Amino acid sequence: MFENLTTRLTKVVNDLRGRGRLTDDNIKDSLRQVRMALLEADVALPVVKDFLARVRERAVGQEVNQQLSPGQALIKIVQDELTQLMGEASQGLDLAATPPVVILMAGLQGAGKTTSVAKLARWLKETQKKSVLVVSADIYRPAAIAQLEVLAGQVGVDFFPSDTSQRPADIAQAALQHAKQKWHDVVIVDTAGRLHIDDKMMDEIKQLHATVHPTETLFVVDSMTGQDAANTAHAFNDALPLTGVVLTKTDGDARGGAALSIREITGKPIKFLGVGEKTEALEPFYPDRMASRILGMGDVLSLIDEAERKVDKKAAQALTQKITKGKGFDLEDFRDQLQQMNKMGGMGALLDKLPGAAQLPAAAKAQLDDKRSSKMTAIINSMTPHERRHPLVIKASRKRRISAGSGTQVQEVNQLLKQFMQMQKMMKKVTRKGGMQQMMRQMQNSTRMRG
Repeated sequence: MFENLTTRLTKVVNDLRGRGRLTDDNIKDSLRQVRMALLEADVALPVVKDFLARVRERAVGQEVNQQLSPGQALIKIVQDELTQLMGEASQGLDLAATPPVVILMAGLQGAGKTTSVAKLARWLKETQKKSVLVVSADIYRPAAIAQLEVLAGQVGVDFFPSDTSQRPADIAQAALQHAKQKWHDVVIVDTAGRLHIDDKMMDEIKQLHATVHPTETLFVVDSMTGQDAANTAHAFNDALPLTGVVLTKTDGDARGGAALSIREITGKPIKFLGVGEKTEALEPFYPDRMASRILGMGDVLSLIDEAERKVDKKAAQALTQKITKGKGFDLEDFRDQLQQMNKMGGMGALLDKLPGAAQLPAAAKAQLDDKRSSKMTAIINSMTPHERRHPLVIKASRKRRISAGSGTQVQEVNQLLKQFMQMQKMMKKVTRKGGMQQMMRQMQNSTRMRG
């Protein structure tokens, strides 16, 4: 997400390097480039105009720190204003209400609403330790009810059955009564979507809202629709008292216009980002961290949060002890690391959060895609246990056998072995310096110094 915008903004900053100070002329030129970058990212024109006006006012005012270079000064202003544009501070869910807390999910068909219900249920269960009940009030698509039942089973939350012959308000009311009897903390109500906004849809969801009085009414919208996403959210907000937005499919959105437009147009905060198809691919939205990512500074805090949540700490500790004792880092360990990366959303998601990653050459990024990670795992799985533990025995004949068994080329086996040797050296250094947590702390400190 934001790849194109990050590239353009990084260029703006680089162009200002070497300038003695910010002047009307170089600010004008830089803001023209920022304007083009934002419009190319499909940010709504009124939002772009207001944003640039605020940046210009601060840049030519007294707020610029004389100790900063022009590039640093402008980037600090842009970062602050991006954070302000997206909501200033993260706004989580209101879970303090008397249980069961009702969360109503609204949105157009195809936005990923039902999947988002399951993702949110999983997030509530795993991170907030809540007992969750999900129910579908979509009486127009029997498949939606069946889909939610399957997803509920996958994420381990309770599902309340419903039928297309029932009224949506009656379904929600019955689910709420059931949740009270079974002491559920949260009820998430999935609603029907349409291909477009219509009066029938709005009347139905208004009635549903009046019946269950939700604590949270979240609008689920596809980020890839750009500024149209913000306009649709605005239309829903006119009909319903929305409390927030869930922005989906952000992993496939290179522009990011929706994220930068929604708050300004609707006045409602983005609360979550859908960052992939898997049920764990949901992230709370932090405006300050997102601003940092847009400007190529990474998002180490989110990376640390994810590592805390998803990395197998016992396995990581065992690996550190193994390397410390001189037993070495082998291909089985390398495969385990690849699997841990997949748990954290894959190489693409990790790269998106690393400082300076936007400036990596395209060829380097291509080496780090998730399909390549899957191939590498297949290659390692095609090796014998002895070969995984002693990679130096893998010569020409073994490479041919491994490539045939994994459906890859011998050249790809060679590339994996080369990458493994580099990883082996890095793991030795990381272990000597105090482990991955120390490396993360160093990255975090580096990010703070940039800011």
